[in-house]
Amino acid sequence: MKIFLLGGTKDSINIIEFIKNNYDAYILTTTTTEYGAKLAREGGSDNTIARPLPKDEIKQIIVNENFDLLIDATHPFAAHITQTSTSIAHELKIPYIRFERPTTNLENVDTTHIHYVNSFDEAGKLIESKFTQGNVLHFAGANTMGEILKYVSVERFYPRILKVESSIEKCEALNVDPSHIIPMTGAATIEENLDLIEKYDASVMITKESGDIGGVIEKIEAANEKNIAVIMIQRPKIDGLNKNEIVSNLEELDIRLKNFF
Repeated sequence: MKIFLLGGTKDSINIIEFIKNNYDAYILTTTTTEYGAKLAREGGSDNTIARPLPKDEIKQIIVNENFDLLIDATHPFAAHITQTSTSIAHELKIPYIRFERPTTNLENVDTTHIHYVNSFDEAGKLIESKFTQGNVLHFAGANTMGEILKYVSVERFYPRILKVESSIEKCEALNVDPSHIIPMTGAATIEENLDLIEKYDASVMITKESGDIGGVIEKIEAANEKNIAVIMIQRPKIDGLNKNEIVSNLEELDIRLKNFF
């Protein structure tokens, strides 16, 4: 069984390990960074491609190398690649699974400090109008910094990013002071978030609704304790995605995989 896996997330590493431990499969994982590809190889992926791939190239690889299954385990906010992958699956008539981590359960969490928005542009405008004092902790990835910095002074801006070349270059291009860059190695604990809020005198924190694996609850709990605002960007709605193609945990994935092996 040959599996083409769109990866770059912690979910994708869990999927690789699960499949290699339970099935006889060859896995090619694509990521946008060499760091992501390294993690995929360490997880057991047979091969990796460490760069963004255009639609036509993905189709060419799937056809030329006779892949049997396409799994999309990209980030919930990577709407473009998910739309692309669904259209590829339909065009090539290849079985397709979208692994989408569940949304965060906030039932027992104090949500009074959360301000929900639908885009980073909206988040930037909200900070510009409502949170003019104190610094901004950006816990939403290097690719989204530019939208915020249209409205927020770079002097107030502290991004938490993976210290990989592409992210550092984005910071340089946006004139983010190197001393403002917070290196990221994984989801932070409540204590680590509390320390960051205090150290950088933050009045607001930006995060995506990226699920428990993204440390959302730990961010909210820290913000609540320090009485600062959380601006949460809600997940994009993805056109063309059939709910029957979605699984949200390894148990559901296993049920689907049993149909193919």
